[in-house]
Amino acid sequence: MTDPDRKLWEGMLSHLRATNPSMCRQWFADLDPVGVASGALVVRVHSPVHRDYLRRYCADSFNDAARTASGRLLAVRFIGPGDDAPEIPARDPRRAPPAREPRPGPGPGPRRDAERAVTPSDVNGPGPGARSLEHTPLRADHPGPGVHVPDHSQDHPQDRPPARVQESSPGFGTPGAGMEPAPGPTLGPVSSVVRRDALVINPDYAFENFVVGPENRLAHAASVAVGDNPAKSYNPLFIHGGVGLGKTHLLQAICLRILETRKDAQLYYISCESFMTQFMEAVQGGQMANFRHCFRDVDVLIVDDIHFLAKRDRTQEEFFHTFNTLYQSGKQIVLSSDASPNEIPDLEQRLVSRFKWGLVVKVEPPCYETRVEILKSKARLRGLDLPDDVACYVAERLDANIRELEGAITTLQIRASLDARPIDLALARIALGDQTGAPPSAISIHTIIDAVTDFYHVKVTDLQSKRRQRSVALPRQVCMYLARRLTRLSLEEIGGYFGGRDHTTVMHAVKIIDTRRLADTEFDGVVNGFESSLKPGAD
Repeated sequence: MTDPDRKLWEGMLSHLRATNPSMCRQWFADLDPVGVASGALVVRVHSPVHRDYLRRYCADSFNDAARTASGRLLAVRFIGPGDDAPEIPARDPRRAPPAREPRPGPGPGPRRDAERAVTPSDVNGPGPGARSLEHTPLRADHPGPGVHVPDHSQDHPQDRPPARVQESSPGFGTPGAGMEPAPGPTLGPVSSVVRRDALVINPDYAFENFVVGPENRLAHAASVAVGDNPAKSYNPLFIHGGVGLGKTHLLQAICLRILETRKDAQLYYISCESFMTQFMEAVQGGQMANFRHCFRDVDVLIVDDIHFLAKRDRTQEEFFHTFNTLYQSGKQIVLSSDASPNEIPDLEQRLVSRFKWGLVVKVEPPCYETRVEILKSKARLRGLDLPDDVACYVAERLDANIRELEGAITTLQIRASLDARPIDLALARIALGDQTGAPPSAISIHTIIDAVTDFYHVKVTDLQSKRRQRSVALPRQVCMYLARRLTRLSLEEIGGYFGGRDHTTVMHAVKIIDTRRLADTEFDGVVNGFESSLKPGAD
């Protein structure tokens, strides 16, 4: 790489750190700029996962940085370790970088195609409506997941060779008890069917960056086992828990581990909503054969938010048959949900039983110590120096979920960049809206539960049980009501503290307590007493 190109790259990184600090990651330093060719700065990354992530989420920012740093209509093209780099023309070091050229006129000329500005779609693939590499199942041994499509961006369309189709690898393991595997070979050759809407994996979501605590230890251990030995350890693996507690991190960590160790794996990571959408489109378009081939001829199927199957009878039936086919073929299935299989409303019993065939694990909200470590881990990924007192302060204020913690890191990073000052406790108090340094205004739901159980002389296990007696139901409803009024928890998160109840149950409890407070003066006084005693600073 020439010195002018190196200076261009350094200028781009400086521009990104100044204008978009929350996007920047430490591993940006590992990106290898190859040089400028055909109006684009070619940047090589060390894995297809990083390449796809940059193309999907960072292309516009890098293109803007390239144009700002160079003063030209320059784009950025990301290539993977197995992609062929274009020939970089030699540049005379005595010559200055070329100035911006005027846009060619409307007249014809042989150089119009060569001089036109390169757009992001030219260098990073077509838009979401076209068939692209990021819509195919992920593979670690070549640029595109599933179907191998070589890069021939400089060729004419008629000169491009047809896409080469890889044959499916045999199954990873044998099915567990309860179902006999089908005889004969597990899969035939995989066709060139395009697998749409595959979720892009975040390289940050590796097992190495997952903070293990007492709340998620079992889920982490099970995920590592599945990533190391697909379809041999736990099949299916069902991970459930509240919003923002790390389920998606574990799912993507499994994807990363499998892609790292099983380079020939056919992996399809998708949301339940996309499964339903593709199913309805296949039914309407008479393409059920292609739909089934798309979902059943894979080695690993990972579906996020499977609870959206609730009340979808036809989709549930199709997923039931897809599940059976994969399980019989010895393929790994990983599912995530906001609720356990038994708690998903209107889910067919046959699906509930199959979801429980393997291992069902729950992810709990992180404790204080875990939150502190999560904050430090998130800061390290962004190259931030987060002092211990700042991490402790933020972890004390925010106890709902990990997404709030990551949002706090982003707020601190942006505020420090705008004020041109290091991150310290004073800045944290200003950024999080506590300029006076007063104690946090939010209280813990555990404090609410302790106060209510002491008053009504009930046990916490009773509140989390299925019991509906008045002596238990009323304290449970009071806890939900106070948690909704005095904490930042969502309805789903509040329900999770009381036996994984649905958000509609929490809404019903709030309505019941409000109605009774209006009708019963004595009861209203009891609730007022709770609210007064639970406020920060109360005796």
